[in-house]
Amino acid sequence: MVTISLCMIVKNEEEVLARCLDSIKDVVDEINIVDTGSTDRTVEIAKEYTDRLFFFEWTGSFTDARNESFKYATKDYILYLDADDVVLEEDRNKLKTLKVTLDPSVDSVSMYYNAGTDEFGNVTLQYRRNRLVKRSRNFQWKGEAHNYLEVGGHIINSDVAITHKKISHSVGRNLSIYEQKIKNGDTFGARDYFYYGNELRENGHHEKAIESYTKNIEMKEGWIEDKVYACINRADCYRFINDTDNELASLFESLKFSRTPRPETCSRIGFNFQRKREFTSAIFWYKLATTLETDPNKWSFTYPAYSTWYPHLQLCVCYYNLQDFENSYAHNEKAREYRPEDSRVLFNKDLLEKKMGIISNDEQKNSTDS
Repeated sequence: MVTISLCMIVKNEEEVLARCLDSIKDVVDEINIVDTGSTDRTVEIAKEYTDRLFFFEWTGSFTDARNESFKYATKDYILYLDADDVVLEEDRNKLKTLKVTLDPSVDSVSMYYNAGTDEFGNVTLQYRRNRLVKRSRNFQWKGEAHNYLEVGGHIINSDVAITHKKISHSVGRNLSIYEQKIKNGDTFGARDYFYYGNELRENGHHEKAIESYTKNIEMKEGWIEDKVYACINRADCYRFINDTDNELASLFESLKFSRTPRPETCSRIGFNFQRKREFTSAIFWYKLATTLETDPNKWSFTYPAYSTWYPHLQLCVCYYNLQDFENSYAHNEKAREYRPEDSRVLFNKDLLEKKMGIISNDEQKNSTDS
């Protein structure tokens, strides 16, 4: 059985650190925590779980801090988590099994990162990350705001997931890092333009985001998956500024890179047509979104809503506008499977049952009781 060092960087994480460590402490063999300047109870909480607590002066670079944390690992493999991550019970059991069965020749194990969940427990954003890495390979972190582990060798994909459960969001933090790079005269690569575009978009700077995404798309170098989502995210920016023609053009341009449609693209194309009340066209794209399967070994972003409840909810609306209440009701029921208490879904259910003269189970029971 291999041994695992947990390595973390923290700063002012008193609200979430114990939750994270409680979810992983019985799996790892060592906990290393590097504090970069906490002024709350973070250090005190960390000492309840480990005596391997270290301090590192913040340099403005997550890469520097993460590489520092890896220096203290002494076990066979390194697992890294953020303080607002948790390992859910099912995944904790999978990780324990992996620890027992892992072939020591493996250099890295990728795991799913469930970066977001909705109020009903559905994963809203998922992608893979090299999460468990062999210490002896001395893999290093690269990049600035959106850093990554530069990993090579024998890599395997697992079905273990780490779940992100943030309490607050650091608005503008990563954006300021990129803006400082610009002031410094640093050269941007394709990856920089993609993530800078994301930060601009998330902070409401849609026109500047369009420029950054376009630079990524036009560069020959860069990961093809980033270009797919640069097109998709650029389309979102065009939608925000009410440029529906360029929105649609950007979505279709994504197909040049993805080769086959993605649910994230299809649902957006459907919404573009729906807003123009071209319901038949919208239905085609929404239906396509529900039939596309996601490759479990895919490393880029996956947004499950765009293949599940969202297109079904919009199909309900489209069919309703075409006066096809039976199909409208059927797709609303599909959406209800994923979001049983969604107020929109429940409103549609009540409206359509009245339209169709359907007596619900509760109404039927009340009628029988009386």
